[in-house]
Amino acid sequence: MSAIGFTLESMESTLCQTICMDFEEEAKLTRKLLERVVLEDGLADYQPHPKSMKLNYLATHLADLPSWLQFALESEVFELPADFKPEYCATSKELLEKFEKSVEAGRAAIANATDEDMQKTWTFQYKDFRMTKPRPQVVRSFINHQVHHRAQLGVYLRLNNVAIPGMYGPSADEGF
Repeated sequence: MSAIGFTLESMESTLCQTICMDFEEEAKLTRKLLERVVLEDGLADYQPHPKSMKLNYLATHLADLPSWLQFALESEVFELPADFKPEYCATSKELLEKFEKSVEAGRAAIANATDEDMQKTWTFQYKDFRMTKPRPQVVRSFINHQVHHRAQLGVYLRLNNVAIPGMYGPSADEGF
């Protein structure tokens, strides 16, 4: 037994169980940040740069990301329609409800996946763009995508004087 309470033998788990631990932790942290988004306060159309997404789109996209695991784990090919139009949440309540449903969908997809399922590849197609990768790489990239956009949203909120919760430790707003 090591000083931190486990041995390598006690760490045996399936790939899906390991991914589930990461998914749950990042979902918990994302919810903390999404709880700070108040779409009704006039910030919905805020964008720090003309090439940046509007806050409303970014927050809605972030809320939707956990459900992407369903696409990767329950199909081998996902083709986004050429006329795809993103949704926007109108209220903070709607944003958090979307996030909770998205987390449940992602959680269910992981729970139902097997390590055998993870041995397959997954293909994403949108117009002329096509990407095929091993499922574990896709799933990790979706979780990383969530972390990336969470950081972006944190900057948007910081630039609008919204207190930022700590993610992997305390934030400057919580003190050290």
